[in-house]
Amino acid sequence: MSPRVLRTGVAALKFLVPLGALGYAGTLGLLYASQERLIFQGVPLPSDYRFQFDQRFEEIGVPVPGATLDALHFIQDEPRGLVFFIHGNAGNLATWTTGVDFYRRVNYDLFIFDYRGYGKSTGQIESEDQLAADVRAAWDTIAPRYKGKPIVIYGRSLGTGLAARLARDVDPALLVLVSPYTSLAAIGKREYPFVPERLNRYPLRTDAVIGDIRCPILLVHGTADTLIPFGESEQLKALARAPVELLPIPGAGHHDVHRSPVYLGGLAAHLIAAAGG
Repeated sequence: MSPRVLRTGVAALKFLVPLGALGYAGTLGLLYASQERLIFQGVPLPSDYRFQFDQRFEEIGVPVPGATLDALHFIQDEPRGLVFFIHGNAGNLATWTTGVDFYRRVNYDLFIFDYRGYGKSTGQIESEDQLAADVRAAWDTIAPRYKGKPIVIYGRSLGTGLAARLARDVDPALLVLVSPYTSLAAIGKREYPFVPERLNRYPLRTDAVIGDIRCPILLVHGTADTLIPFGESEQLKALARAPVELLPIPGAGHHDVHRSPVYLGGLAAHLIAAAGG
């Protein structure tokens, strides 16, 4: 290689390296700024949207700083207790209430709400602490009505990290985590290995919380889940200090776990047991 060609190559490299670094920094900046859009995929509903169900329910507005969360409360005549449901990262109350008849069959009331920007809820999600405060506000709205009855906190997918944090603070009768993760930080690291973990503004460290939970814990996970692998529940089970059970759902993935008879039978049995049979 001639000296001239070599000098040309070195000059090009000196130009490309900072250009590549600039592109990398730009990519990181874009990911940092767009975390809410990537994580929270809620679907809005018109403010005049009317829910219709073949069982008794009430729609409740939960006031939070700068916004109102839309919630649905399904009511039985003489319920065993309440399931406080924290849903996943997509959809809204219209899509998360297709299976509400299950709770009627096991004679539990159900309370489920939308995050900011989902369904008819107003406002925007801005931080993990804000999310946790909103969840607590929803809890404080409904829990006082059930003094003397068991309240079960149920988290699904994204909601499992928030459910675990709430359960640590309020000590329910039972915590149910369906398709849980050790942390969103770990999932983010798998999906975006080139992104420094410190840039994740929503780490949702279930692994750091679960050891402080005092109530019984039921972990439910599909063995064929490719989005949040089954091993995540195994790790959480090992970290728990409270009584914990892992219910594997054979062959189930992330989005169909709730359709399995194993899931339905197992959850029903634990809800009935939480209410004393």
